Amino acid sequence: IDAGYDGNFNGGEAYASVFFQNSNNSVRVTDDFMAAVETDGDWTTHAITTGEPVETVKARHLMNKMAQAAWVCGDPGIQYHDNINRWNPVAATHTINASNPCSEYMHIDDSACNLASLNLMTFVKDDGEFDVEAYKHAVRIVFTAQEILVDNASYPTEKIGENSRNYRPIGIGYANLGALLMNRGLAYDSDDGRAYAAGVTALMQSEAALQSARIARDQGGPFAGYKPNSEPYLKVMRQHRDAAYRMDRNAVPTEMLDSVLTGWDEVVALGEKTGFRNSQLSVLAPTGTIAFMMDCDTTGVEPDIALIKYKRLVGGGYLKIVNQGVTAALKKLGYDAKQAEEIVAWIDEHETIEGAPHLSDAHLDVFDCAFKPANGTRSIHYNGHLAMMAAVQPFISGAISKTVNMP
Repeated sequence: IDAGYDGNFNGGEAYASVFFQNSNNSVRVTDDFMAAVETDGDWTTHAITTGEPVETVKARHLMNKMAQAAWVCGDPGIQYHDNINRWNPVAATHTINASNPCSEYMHIDDSACNLASLNLMTFVKDDGEFDVEAYKHAVRIVFTAQEILVDNASYPTEKIGENSRNYRPIGIGYANLGALLMNRGLAYDSDDGRAYAAGVTALMQSEAALQSARIARDQGGPFAGYKPNSEPYLKVMRQHRDAAYRMDRNAVPTEMLDSVLTGWDEVVALGEKTGFRNSQLSVLAPTGTIAFMMDCDTTGVEPDIALIKYKRLVGGGYLKIVNQGVTAALKKLGYDAKQAEEIVAWIDEHETIEGAPHLSDAHLDVFDCAFKPANGTRSIHYNGHLAMMAAVQPFISGAISKTVNMP
C-alpha cells in the first residue's frame, strides 16, 4: 500500500498479491486511552516483551491513524478492552484478549464456540405478532442441542478442547432481524425499532441463561471452571437483568416485556442456587451462509441491504424480486391491498420506494436499507448501525459481527 498499490480489501492490488489473508487485525484500547483521545492527551507506547516505554505521541494521532487505515482496508478493528472485561463472566480465570476473525466470539484464550442461529421470522404468527412462547421453546431446544455437542465435537488443538469442555461456551444467536422489523412496520434506525430488537435479544438471552441453569441443576452441575468464577458470572447476569429493566417499556410489547423481566429475575434467583452449565451463552454471528439456507431476507443483526434482490438463474440471466417484507410492512402501516400492489410495482420499476404513489413521507424510514438505491437518496446513517449494536449488545454474552457503512 505504501508503494502505491490500491489498499481496498475487496479486490485491491495489494491484497490480491498476498494470499491466505484469513485473519482480521484489531487493536485493544483501554478506557485510559479513550479518555486521552477525548482530551487530546499524550499516550506512551510500551514494548510487549519488556514493558519499556518506546514512544510518546498524541492519543488522538494514533486513533486517527487507525481510523484512516480501517477506512482504507478494513483493518484494524477496535476492541474496547476494559468494557469487554467488565462483562467477562470468567474474569477470575482469564482476561478476554481477543475475538475470532468475524469478531462475534469473544472469550478466553484457546477456547472455541459452537454457533447456531434462529430465523426470527419463523416466530411471526398469522396476525403479525411475535410468538414469545414458541421462541423461548426453540431457544431451549437449540441451546440444549449445542450443550450436548460440546462433548461430542472435535477441536483443532488439545488446549482448545480442554478449555471448551471445562468452560462449555455456547453461541446461540439469530438472523433476519432487519426483515422482522420491516415486517412490523418499524424503522431499523428508530427508537421503536431498537427497543423491539432489544426485547427480542433479551428474551433469547434470558431463556438461554435459564436453560443453562436448569441443565446445571439437573444434569451434572455447573461447568468445571464455575466455582472460582461464580462472583463475576453472577455479576454479569445481574448486569443483563439491570439492562432489561432499563428497556423502553412503551416500545416493547407487553407479553414480550413481561416474559423478559420475569425471565431475568428467574435467571438470577436460580443461578445463585445452581450455578450455570456454560461460561457463555450467546453471540450475534454474521450468518452469511446459513441465513440464505434458512430463506432469510437479512443476515444476523443487519438491516436489509436493498428493497430489490437479484437472483442468478440456472442457465443464465437474473430474476428481480421486491423483498417479501415490503408488502407485510405496508399492510401493518395501514395501506390496502391495491395501494400496496401499486407501491410494490413502483419499486419494481424504479428500484426505489421514494416517489411511490400513496406512500406517506412519515413511513419512508421503515423502508430504508443499508445501501442507497441507484435512483434514490435514502439509506441508513452509520449512526443508525452503531445505535442498533448499542441497543442489543447488553443482551449478548459475546459480541456482534456487523457491518457499519461509513463515508
